[in-house]
Parts: sequence; C-alpha cells; structure tokens
Amino acid sequence: MRIDVLSLFPNMFSGPLHDSIVGKALERDQLELQVTDFRQYSTNKHGNVDDYPFGGGAGMLLQAQPLFDAFAATQKTASEAGIPSGRVILMDPAGVPFTQKVAEDFSHEDHLTFICGHYEGYDERIRTLVTDEVSMGDYVLTGGELPAMVMIDAITRLLPGVLGNDESAPGDSFSTGLLEYPQYTRPADFRGMKVPDVLISGNHQKIDEWREAQSLKRTLERRPDLLKKLQLTPKQRHLLRDIQIELDESED
Repeated sequence: MRIDVLSLFPNMFSGPLHDSIVGKALERDQLELQVTDFRQYSTNKHGNVDDYPFGGGAGMLLQAQPLFDAFAATQKTASEAGIPSGRVILMDPAGVPFTQKVAEDFSHEDHLTFICGHYEGYDERIRTLVTDEVSMGDYVLTGGELPAMVMIDAITRLLPGVLGNDESAPGDSFSTGLLEYPQYTRPADFRGMKVPDVLISGNHQKIDEWREAQSLKRTLERRPDLLKKLQLTPKQRHLLRDIQIELDESED
C-alpha cells in the first residue's frame, strides 16, 4: 500500500510512524509512506497557504491552490509508479467517525491520500478532491496530523503480513463487534491472582466458549451500545441472558 499525506507539518510524522509495527512495515516495503509539505506548492511569494474567508468571520481558511497543486504532484508520482489514485481522506471533525470497520475498509485499498488541515477550516472547493471525510471524534484538534497518524497505524496493522500472527487483527476488540476477552500469560499464579482454570485445561472448545462469553460480558458491562448494533446468534443471545442474570444477582 502507498499512503500519501499532505501536511503543513511533515516532521510530525517522522517519529510515531517510523517505530513499532508501522516502522517495520516500512522497512519490509509492506507500506510506502510519503509526506508532502503543501506549503512548498504555494504560489504566494511569502509561502502563505491561508487567507480570510469571504463574507467575514473568525479565523483563516486553507486556500485551494496549494493543496490542489500538491495533490496533483503526488498523484502524478504515484501514477508513474503504476499506483492507482485511490481514496482521498479529509481530516474533518464533521466527517464520519473513524471505526475499526472504516479501518478495515481502507486497508483493502492500494493507495490512500490523507489531507491534514489547520486554521479555521478549508476552502470548500478542496472537498472536490476528496472521497471520504473522516473524524476521530466529537472534539477539535489543532490540526489533522494526529488523527491521520492514528488512522494510518490502525490501517497498517491490518495489511497482510504486517502482524506476526495473522490471527491477531481479527481477534482485536471491535473486529468482531465485541470487546476483546481477558488474556493472561505466565505465571499462572501471580501474588494469589490465578489464571482461570479453563485457559490451562488444554480443552480448546471450552477455551473458545469461555472467550466468547467473556467478550459478551465485557461488552455488556463497558459498551452495551455495541450490542445494539450486532446481529447476535441464538447461542450468543442465550449466553447474554445468562450473563445478565449473573450480573443482576451479583448486585443484590
């Protein structure tokens, strides 16, 4: 996968995205990352990329010209390498919320371009370049760089071969729609806190059943809203009823 990022602060990406899983993906050529400072494409002699909004109002808006020209340059480079244009993602608090499902959707693309804004907002014409407007949540950050880095991390770990164990990503919280079950490692008894017997029983069917029940329980306790979005199997609905009864009894 190739990822292009258009940003006024390209140096922000050099640390977080060159360590850990993303850094290894870059080293192995599983991911190509190009960060472009779109200020370099400003035709203003002072290198300005923002201006006052027509009609008045607070703050400054990013101008269309620098971003249009930077975008054209990155797309040309990708095209010459035989890489399709792909999807163009605008970091915007008004966009659709970024979720694991969105990350999985993006991970199937060959090429993604992230546009990171600053100042009060964008000249509306910039949106004509965009295929997806995405938000990290109902809050406002200084710029789009941090959300872009979070999204790139979430997407990269879903690429084939990036994680050491191909079963790791599908088992993550939210990948199944449920929160992940509790996990333990050695020792089996740490300061009197013991690993559940089922996990050291060697009975894989029982282990799978325990994990499913624990995922349902943890989701019910911490994120019950997620359960409303799922089509539970009859078995899961039965488990959930038992879990709810157990929780109700423990509160009495």
